[in-house]
Amino acid sequence: MSKANGFLSVYAGLLTVLLLGGLAYGAGKRAITTDEITVQRINIVEPDGTPRLIISNHAKLPGVLVHGKEKPLDRPQAGLIFLNDEGSEIGGLIFGGRKDKDGKVRDSGGSLSFDRYEANQVVQLLGVDDSEDRFAGLAISDSPSGNDVRRRIWLGRGDDGEASLALLDGAGNKRIVMKVAENGESSISVLDAKGKTVKELLP
Repeated sequence: MSKANGFLSVYAGLLTVLLLGGLAYGAGKRAITTDEITVQRINIVEPDGTPRLIISNHAKLPGVLVHGKEKPLDRPQAGLIFLNDEGSEIGGLIFGGRKDKDGKVRDSGGSLSFDRYEANQVVQLLGVDDSEDRFAGLAISDSPSGNDVRRRIWLGRGDDGEASLALLDGAGNKRIVMKVAENGESSISVLDAKGKTVKELLP
């Protein structure tokens, strides 16, 4: 091989390396536009790698994330997990539904929730319609710490078709309940801490 041919080979190889390096660098920096993407999970992270949003199918939906570390939890749904600036779960949107081998509907419904810092959900919009439960509504709760949840307000529909608004005290006891049954019967009840009705307004 002549010196000229050897120089051209080296030059061509160097250009190839630079071109591939530039493409790899550009792929990491430039925006990609496409009509459709099919994946099982997408992790949205900060520049330092802190997770902020996870979009996942059921198989890859993570357990509870605390400071970026996962604590195992089997969730029979797919959805979105929201995380705060520290990589800890702060709420999510989950949904699912299936039939078991006996033909019973399992885990059918969805939930949108927002959590208190390093505690459980304080706002939850949910609907469930399976073989065990049928209800839909909005729940407002206190969550002093950890998994401790004390419901304060419930506005929704129950399995019996009754629409209700319940106001609860700090211990989770119903104190005022407004109801309208499916047949139109209505009432407003005031209860004591033990759940006994002390005053009731009927039509």
